[in-house]
Amino acid sequence: MRVTAPSAAAAAEGIVSGLPLTDARAQHPGLKAFPADPVEDAKTLARIAEWCGAYTPWTAPEADGEALEGGSAGVWLDATGCAHLFGGEAKLTRMLIARMWRLGFTVHAGLAETPGAAWAVARFGQIGRERTTGRKDKDGRIVPPGGMRAALTPLPVMALRLPADVIDGLYGLGLRHVGDLLNVPRGPLTARFGEIITRRLDQALGHVFEPISPRLETLPMRVRIMPAEPLGQSTDIVIGLKRLLRQLEARLRRKHLGVRKLVLSLYHVDGEVSWVSIGASRPVRDPDHLLRLFAERLESLDPGFGIEVMALTAPVTEPLPPEQIPLASRRASTAPAELSALVDRLQNRLGTENVMRFDLRESHIPERAAAPVPVFHTGPPASPAPSTCRRPVRLLPQPETIEATAMIPDGPPVMFRWRRVLHRITWAEGPERIAPEWWLKAAPWHAPWDLETRDYYRLEDMEGGRFWVFREGLYRMISEMPQDPPRWYLHGLFA
Repeated sequence: MRVTAPSAAAAAEGIVSGLPLTDARAQHPGLKAFPADPVEDAKTLARIAEWCGAYTPWTAPEADGEALEGGSAGVWLDATGCAHLFGGEAKLTRMLIARMWRLGFTVHAGLAETPGAAWAVARFGQIGRERTTGRKDKDGRIVPPGGMRAALTPLPVMALRLPADVIDGLYGLGLRHVGDLLNVPRGPLTARFGEIITRRLDQALGHVFEPISPRLETLPMRVRIMPAEPLGQSTDIVIGLKRLLRQLEARLRRKHLGVRKLVLSLYHVDGEVSWVSIGASRPVRDPDHLLRLFAERLESLDPGFGIEVMALTAPVTEPLPPEQIPLASRRASTAPAELSALVDRLQNRLGTENVMRFDLRESHIPERAAAPVPVFHTGPPASPAPSTCRRPVRLLPQPETIEATAMIPDGPPVMFRWRRVLHRITWAEGPERIAPEWWLKAAPWHAPWDLETRDYYRLEDMEGGRFWVFREGLYRMISEMPQDPPRWYLHGLFA
């Protein structure tokens, strides 16, 4: 067992990462040790990265292998275009450090033009500054534009995120600082250690682009507010949401867009992040309508100890369709808007997949003549198969077997039993013959009734019930196999 993360007091006594636990206890018998939990550490780091979304939408936890062996991991933040919202880079850095220390984390921050330089100064830029005094670094370490070479020169070679064996080899050659590597020809270094050293140098100096994948996709349609005091009541959340919706509407109006999905993120002072999302059936940007969709979801949110940042993101945006304005009233018709508002409320309450409509399909087979689609489906219109016969109001999900008796083999039934109930027929009309698609005969996974010609009948029993039944197969085919009686199915119910 080895030490993975010594505290500041233990580090001051010479306990370092990688030291065997028995040796550490031999030096300090009263040393307290707790088992490391890499899985929970990774989850905590992911939660920290999510919480840092209050300051920039571009955040990501360090990937495996980026942290030093036995050292602590960190979080990447791209503050491009965000620092001015907090009064500049220095104020943003101080704010982040203060917030993390308040949450109980020891933190070191670095800010530079490249990820490699920021990583280096965050871990090694404060050596001799606060680690020897035990004080936290309130301002972090900010590398001015163009100052990466000067900032990296005095740092140890470990600041380049090199493997342990490469660091040991460089130490054996007397190359202990990044400045030593800058003055050495690259040819011998590459021949001895491979391209890892030159690549890390170029990444840190900005000569080679270093891609880092953010935790979530960065979206341009994002607005945020940071109140002067943490919000502690549900009414405050509603007021803040109204303000965010107005800001978002202004941005959407400039680009002639509407939203199909919105996500409200609440960043709590205790490091927690809660969020709710809504969806719209059509592009919309009306703040009042969007607020009504959020209303039911906001009831489940608990402000907790307070909310310090609210952010509203639109992951899905679409151009708003043109609206026809009647000449008489000079106002747009409200019927489509009212229908869209109703559909949005139903979908957010019941689920998008539970609010559908049926669209016609090019098929004579009743169960394939229509398919459920979104209410405002905008696909190409289908050409439905022509039919002069009436269809039942209710079509069963699949035909159900019935026991039918007919006066003649190819005639309508005079009685049938369905779900243990006997129905005596007083009126019958038909048949309507429907043949299957020829290509289904090569599909063995289809039901038996999909492969035979059907003769449909409309029946009415003595109680006034009206049914839609069919006989599977043609009678002349059945007569060739007298041992197999014809099979009857109930497929629908008339009003």
